[in-house]
Amino acid sequence: MNSKTITSGILKAFGILVGIVLFGLFLYTIQSVLSYIIIAGILSLIARPIILFLGTKLKFPNTIAVIFTMLLMLSFLSGLIVMFIPLIAEQGKSLSLLEVDELQASVQEIYAQVNSYFLSKGIDVLNELKNVDLLASFKEIPNFLNAVLEAVGSLSVGLFSVLFISFFFMKDRHLLKNGMLTLVPNGNEGRFSNSLETINNLLSRYFIGLLSQITILFVLYTLILLIFDIDNALVIAFLCALLNLIPYVGPMIGAVIMFVLSMTSNIGLDFQTEILATSLWILFWYLMAQLVDNFVSQPLIFSKTTKSHPLEIFLIIIIGGLLFGIVGMIVAVPLYTALKVILKEFLAENKIVKSLTKNI
Repeated sequence: MNSKTITSGILKAFGILVGIVLFGLFLYTIQSVLSYIIIAGILSLIARPIILFLGTKLKFPNTIAVIFTMLLMLSFLSGLIVMFIPLIAEQGKSLSLLEVDELQASVQEIYAQVNSYFLSKGIDVLNELKNVDLLASFKEIPNFLNAVLEAVGSLSVGLFSVLFISFFFMKDRHLLKNGMLTLVPNGNEGRFSNSLETINNLLSRYFIGLLSQITILFVLYTLILLIFDIDNALVIAFLCALLNLIPYVGPMIGAVIMFVLSMTSNIGLDFQTEILATSLWILFWYLMAQLVDNFVSQPLIFSKTTKSHPLEIFLIIIIGGLLFGIVGMIVAVPLYTALKVILKEFLAENKIVKSLTKNI
C-alpha cells in the first residue's frame, strides 16, 4: 500500500465525516419541517381507516374522502378550541394585570385556611415557608401569557403546514412510502415495501388505540368532576386525559392539576370540611380511574393494536424514558413496533426475532 492510496483513503474518510456533519446540521436547521412531516404522517395514519371506510363502504372518490376526513378533524379541533374558551376567559380575567390584586387575595385566603388547618394539627406551615415569596411569582404571569400569545402566531404557520402536508399524505397513500423506498439499497425494495405496509397497519391501530384510551379517561374524569360540581369539568378532564399520552409521568401531572383546580374551584368555602375533603375525594376517584386504565384499558387496547405483550410495552417505555426522557417514553412503542416488523422481514429466522414477532 503506497502513500497515494493511504492519502486517498484518509481524504475519502474525511469527506464522509464532513458530509455526515453537514447533513446533521442540515437536519437540525430544518427540524421544524421534520416535525411537521412527522405530525402529518401520524395524522394520515389515524385518518387512514376513515378514508378507507368512506372509499370502500360509501364509495366516496379518494379526494372527496380525504377532504371529508380533514373537515372532520378540523371540526374536532374547533370543538376543542370552543370548549377551552370558558376556561381561558375565566383565567384571563383572573390573571390580567387589572386583576392581580384579586388573584392574590384569593390565594391568600386559601393559604390562610391551609395554615389554620395545619396549625390545628400542630404544624406551623407559616414558619416553615416564611422565607418563600409565593405571591411574587404571580407578577410574572402576564409576561408568560404574552409569550404564549407570540407562540400562537408561530403555531398558526405550523398548523397550516401540517394540514397541507397531511392532505397529500392522505390523498396519495404511497407518497411517503415511495420517498422512503428511494433510500433503500437496490434489491431490498420489495421486502422493505412489505414492512412499511405492515407498519402502517399496526401504527394506524396503535394511534386509534391511543385515541380510545384518551376518550375512556376523558369520560371517566368528566363524570368525576361533574359529580363534585367542579367548574369547567370538560376542559379539566380533557387536559388530564391528554397528559396520559406521556406514559407514567403524565398521569401524575394530571393528578396534581386536577387536585389544584378542584381546590381553586371551591374558593370561599371552608377549607377543612369543603375544599380539602372534596379535592381528596376527587383525587381518590382519579386514582380509581387510573387503575381502570392501567389494568383494563391499556392491556386490552395496546396488546391488540401493537401485537405486543403488556410486559414488553412496559419495559420498552421504561427503556425509552431512561435513554431519551419524556420524548423517548412517548415514541418508544411506535418505534419498537416498526423495528419489530423490519426485523421480522429481514431476520425472520433469528430465534430472538422469531420469539418477539410471533404475533405479527
